[in-house]
Amino acid sequence: MRLLVRNMSRKTTEKDLRDLFETFGSVQSCVIVNDAETGTSKGFGFVEMPKSGDAKAAMLRLNGQRLDGETIRVKRAK
Repeated sequence: MRLLVRNMSRKTTEKDLRDLFETFGSVQSCVIVNDAETGTSKGFGFVEMPKSGDAKAAMLRLNGQRLDGETIRVKRAK
């Protein structure tokens, strides 16, 4: 299941995001979207987890939690 993570701090790294989601199960991929011109984070990214049960648990538990000083929003990516 692919999850969209929004409202992230610009200093959050892919490793930070992967470590956070791996507490709920294995992470297949983790990508933070960067601005093409500046190379800095746009404040959102995607996490893909192979087991939908793990992804749903992560989504429910992490939505509204603080990460690097920001309250992240997690939902299923479409």
